Amino acid sequence: MGVVVIGEICRDLVLQVTEHPGPDASAAVLERREMLGGKGANQAVGLAQLGETVELIGVAGEDEVGAECLEQLAADGVGIRGVARRGSTALMVTTVDGSDDRRLFEQRPATALVTEADVVDALAGVSATDTVSIQLQQPAAPALAAVRAAKRVGATVVADGVVEGRSRDELLPGVDVLRADGEEAAILGGEPIEEVEKAAALGRQLVAEGPGLVVLAVPGVGDLLVWSQGDHLLPLADVSVVDRTGAGDAFVAGLVRGMRRGGGAVDIGRLATAAAAATVQRLGGRPDLTGLCS
Repeated sequence: MGVVVIGEICRDLVLQVTEHPGPDASAAVLERREMLGGKGANQAVGLAQLGETVELIGVAGEDEVGAECLEQLAADGVGIRGVARRGSTALMVTTVDGSDDRRLFEQRPATALVTEADVVDALAGVSATDTVSIQLQQPAAPALAAVRAAKRVGATVVADGVVEGRSRDELLPGVDVLRADGEEAAILGGEPIEEVEKAAALGRQLVAEGPGLVVLAVPGVGDLLVWSQGDHLLPLADVSVVDRTGAGDAFVAGLVRGMRRGGGAVDIGRLATAAAAATVQRLGGRPDLTGLCS
């Protein structure tokens, strides 16, 4: 039995700069890294590093970059039977300065987005999965299709992000674990969620809508786990932050791994926090979680 991850594949270009220049100014690049990226790919790679059997459903371009992404995924031990090929590969450019001030530039062609047909076709060819992890930064229709397919086979559903309106009403009852970062939590709650008490209230509301476990980031504080019997705050790890890119992807990989090895909510959250902490200490969003494989 294994994990299916549904989400974005892209090429990441990460630049560490001396400072972010103003208009008509320039700054020196201290380090440049190009790598496989995207929320789906990062999470799938992290899960493979943590010892999981994982298949990825996403889109790689028909260009040379897309071929390179698939080669890297295969080398990382990620199954790619569910990856469609079309258009050009998405690009993410990130600049980071010494103060952890981050600037993001995205080129995401419409053809790079996962479609409902992609999900239906890929899941039909994937057998023996008991966990489906969905990045909700993709369109709502494929996410809903994935939830319906997962529930038909009794798989656990982990969702990362937010959907709104009628899609939320249909999605949440089918989700077992929901994780949201600070911005996404604000959308879910309709206001900034900057205190633990507000996060706890929102978490209880979301649990009542379906998920058995909700994880909400409280900016500058940590991540709050909320379930029907209580809640628990996981403080931010005391590590030197180089680049926050990919921290959320690693966090979700840790959540999934923790669930699958049978831990309680707090133990699951601790592994997720450790995975995120390992990622922010390095430039770029590519995870390196092999040291957490106990």
